[in-house]
Amino acid sequence: MKKILFSSLVLLCGISAFSQQKKADLLIRSVRIIDVKTGKITANQAIAVRNDSIIAVMNNKQATQYQAAQTVDGQGKYAMPGLWDMHMHFGGGDTLAEENKNFLPLYLAHGITTIRDCAADISMDVLKWRDAINNGQLQGPTIFTSGPKLEGYKSVWLGDLEIGTSAELQQALDSLQKLKVDFVKITENTIKPDIYLEALKEARKRGMFISGHVPYVLTMQQVTDAGLSSVEHLTYAWKAGVKDDAAFARAIANGEIKGKDINKYILNNFDTAAAMNTYRHMAEKGTFITPTLTLGNVMAYFDQDNYAHDPYLQYIGKGLQRTYEMRVKRVIADDSAAIAWRKMIYEKSSSILPLLQKAGVTIMAGTDAGYLNSFDYPGIGLHQELALMVKFGLTPLEALQASVINSPAYLHKTNYGAIAPGKKADILLLDANPVADIHNTQKIYALVVKGKLLNRAALDGLLQDVKAKTALTK
Repeated sequence: MKKILFSSLVLLCGISAFSQQKKADLLIRSVRIIDVKTGKITANQAIAVRNDSIIAVMNNKQATQYQAAQTVDGQGKYAMPGLWDMHMHFGGGDTLAEENKNFLPLYLAHGITTIRDCAADISMDVLKWRDAINNGQLQGPTIFTSGPKLEGYKSVWLGDLEIGTSAELQQALDSLQKLKVDFVKITENTIKPDIYLEALKEARKRGMFISGHVPYVLTMQQVTDAGLSSVEHLTYAWKAGVKDDAAFARAIANGEIKGKDINKYILNNFDTAAAMNTYRHMAEKGTFITPTLTLGNVMAYFDQDNYAHDPYLQYIGKGLQRTYEMRVKRVIADDSAAIAWRKMIYEKSSSILPLLQKAGVTIMAGTDAGYLNSFDYPGIGLHQELALMVKFGLTPLEALQASVINSPAYLHKTNYGAIAPGKKADILLLDANPVADIHNTQKIYALVVKGKLLNRAALDGLLQDVKAKTALTK
């Protein structure tokens, strides 16, 4: 009788302990967690996920507190926040919308859980995809988009909002706010300098972030003082490092220096002390920068690898590949002197990256991938960008920070950037440590996106689906 009572008591205690377990949708056990802010790695950790959020991070022994519908053995793996690509483009017209939509699984298959679309000509499609992903109706990375960019009259860009007066500027900003864009993009093809500066100020008055190219007829101090939130592309910061940016800008505005002579002037007049003063001012004003090193690398070294037989083309639709032709035709026409020149310009401009880091400018990782930009691929391109950042002087940790910490900081998204309770459950599981070697970001074991697990088989399945769809494009 005593044995029966004892057994019953043990059973009741077990049932009670089980009923007291906390509920989770996903539990990752025995994993090493990377603190991307500090570089510290903590072993034997467990991560509990419910819905789209991390609800607990604990020692592996404490994981018994949780009852999960799905459990992942993270033994020997490294966990970090999902990657962000902070400069990409959808585009090429309505007929290429489906080819563009294939970017979404490509990003997930490469561990990228968030992307920033920096304007193109299919904004209405992008806005629909953004909202469908947010509502759980479409699988893909979180999208932040500018919608149509701001430009001047008769610009080279398709689908932009062309403005030339203050009234037109206000109308354009009204329309962007009605579209509920996440930030504003502005470029410098034909826009008047005074309207450009006014656009920065007016967008900031409305509480909008504004990213853009920097007109060479303006100085970096002018645009940062006016409120530019982020500079897109490193070459604008290179130009801003000359001894007298104001005099240089005036000479360009007056037509005294133009064409190839602009880069010659920068080469001859770049001054580290002057550059550091300018970059410190950018940092003080909170102006971020997205270097986008990848496209420049492709074009500069096109004579060494023309990418014609690149296996990644199996994931890029034929229509999108045709948008590559403009840049390709331009670089293949270069003679040996022009090839040497473009390589030197790329190397010199890229070499300023450590100066920006040292000055305290917040650097974001973005590729310029998507349509138009030849062989600059959505997905794998971000891993190439991170590797180039390290090549040109950042540490692997700084490169990772540029993607997963600085990127959400730009948009004031505080629920990203760490593996911690309350953060979004966008989690990248790697087979090797990316802090030791940045190329290890490509050794992807699994991905959690919005709390949903995609194991290696599922990620490979995404790639196969894109490959099959791409084979049908014309």
